[in-house]
Amino acid sequence: MNDPKPVSGTKEWAASSYNITLGCTHDCRYCYAKANAFTRFYKVPATQRWCDPEPIPGRMDKGFGKRSGSIMFPTQHDIFPENLDDSVTVLLKMLRAGNDVLIVSKPHLDCIDRLCWEFEAFRDQILFRFTIGSVNDNTLALWEPGAPDFTERFAALQRAFTEGYRTSISMEPLLDTDEDRIVRAVERFDPVVTDAIWLGKANNLMQRLRANGQLPEMQKAAEALLASQSDERILALYERLKGHSKVKWKDSIKKVVGLDRPTEAGLDI
Repeated sequence: MNDPKPVSGTKEWAASSYNITLGCTHDCRYCYAKANAFTRFYKVPATQRWCDPEPIPGRMDKGFGKRSGSIMFPTQHDIFPENLDDSVTVLLKMLRAGNDVLIVSKPHLDCIDRLCWEFEAFRDQILFRFTIGSVNDNTLALWEPGAPDFTERFAALQRAFTEGYRTSISMEPLLDTDEDRIVRAVERFDPVVTDAIWLGKANNLMQRLRANGQLPEMQKAAEALLASQSDERILALYERLKGHSKVKWKDSIKKVVGLDRPTEAGLDI
């Protein structure tokens, strides 16, 4: 009998996921959902720009029962002002059904303010996970041109923490090429993170950049980023941070350093 296959991607964090929007205003250069939509799943017509999102038909009408395991929302787009009302509506359905929800975002402060206020009664069912791959605004602007800068993302993290929500950070993909910067970022996040700080490599970077029309413009930056995530450098980063109580490693790093790789979805370990 074959051994069970290790889980990866969204399944590392949640048993199921849900999305309501096709496209995303953040328009991250490495976006896997954009690459898949245009080149693999053919869901997006050639006339639609990814950064001009549209609702996915039928998603707002769905009802939710109690699911086994947590639900990750969203995974293929973000929560931004244009879809905030719809996001609140769908999240309320999930929460009222008794589900635990992992809310993942490159956060807009105004959006997080609204979510904290709307979901106060469901605080214990929510874990926020904010994606911050660098503390350097120039680096964030290069890779994630439509997303908030570091100051706004960190303010959103502080707000959720102050309001009593469980908080975590995703540093996937790691966008800094300097190991010291990554370590300092982890130390900066630590005081306002109640759960975990996840680190992960830039997966399939060249393929996704090519699919998203970002080459050759991003070639040099991509080569530098990939060089910084060689096995040797990942092992060095692991040695520096393996004793940190809040640091967790995505599958892309587990494979390099020899950690156990879960085969059950949604364990978040």
